[in-house]
Amino acid sequence: MKLNDLELDGLLKRLHLANARRVWRDLVLRAEKEQWGFRDFLAVLVAEEVAHRQQTRVQRLSRRALFPFLKTVDDFDFTYQSTVRLSLLGSALSPDFVTEGRSVILAGKPGRGKTHLAVAIAYRAIQNGFDALFVTAAELIDDLSAAFRDGRLAEALTRYTHPGVLVVDEVGYLTYGTDAANMLFHVVNDRHKRKRSIVFTTNKSLAAWGAVLHDADLAQAIVDRILERGRLLLLDGPSMRTKHLGLDDPTAAEAASTQVVRISGKGGSEFPEPTGLAGELRAVVHHDALGKSALGRQPLEHAHHARPAQ
Repeated sequence: MKLNDLELDGLLKRLHLANARRVWRDLVLRAEKEQWGFRDFLAVLVAEEVAHRQQTRVQRLSRRALFPFLKTVDDFDFTYQSTVRLSLLGSALSPDFVTEGRSVILAGKPGRGKTHLAVAIAYRAIQNGFDALFVTAAELIDDLSAAFRDGRLAEALTRYTHPGVLVVDEVGYLTYGTDAANMLFHVVNDRHKRKRSIVFTTNKSLAAWGAVLHDADLAQAIVDRILERGRLLLLDGPSMRTKHLGLDDPTAAEAASTQVVRISGKGGSEFPEPTGLAGELRAVVHHDALGKSALGRQPLEHAHHARPAQ
């Protein structure tokens, strides 16, 4: 059977082999040049089609996941972490994390990379063949609260209970309504029963979730279900957003207090401290530090009484 190019394109189109239609001519030229056998040509053509479909699927599911940004675990800098290592995340990056319905809570102060790792875990799940959804705790609670008031809670829950991995970001960052625990419990309980994975990020201790969600008992039930097949990972180290400022360095504040004020890169401050009373007060305090006077121990608001006679 001999087909011309148009007929072959038509058959590939009917089979929905879009990438094969694009690449088969170039592959024919390469096969002739490198003297491939028929089996080798077919293997490469099929492999190209599978790779293209995988890439397209990952891109489509990543857009549907509504990630605030796309980060992978390879992008994460573990240098400043003393409690979390890549080896600890191994199970969360495997297909078993989703198939076994495991969960993880990433806790720590702002800027430690919690959301980065949560996105990376969900993105790896997509690469492993599952779907995912990213949502902040505030968005989830507000959405379900509105659905409950409208009498469509069961319908709204489907969005959060269906995906293979659900990322609930920023638990504790904002103030929630009094029904927050009830709304979140519906999601966690349903996913727990169906063995579907959840990734939480939080800046609060688990003991504080009761106050955050306005119901200590339900908060405890939520945490209990999460940790039955999950674990808590605490991220420490400096904030990734401001580590260049050294704000988390205990010596930074002291060092900053001794630096000369510089404005617009000039050699000295444009606003020099006045002489007179301010200068005299510093002299009094310095004098006292040397043990030569007790005047510096007076409250500063009364220090003008200690001015020397003119």
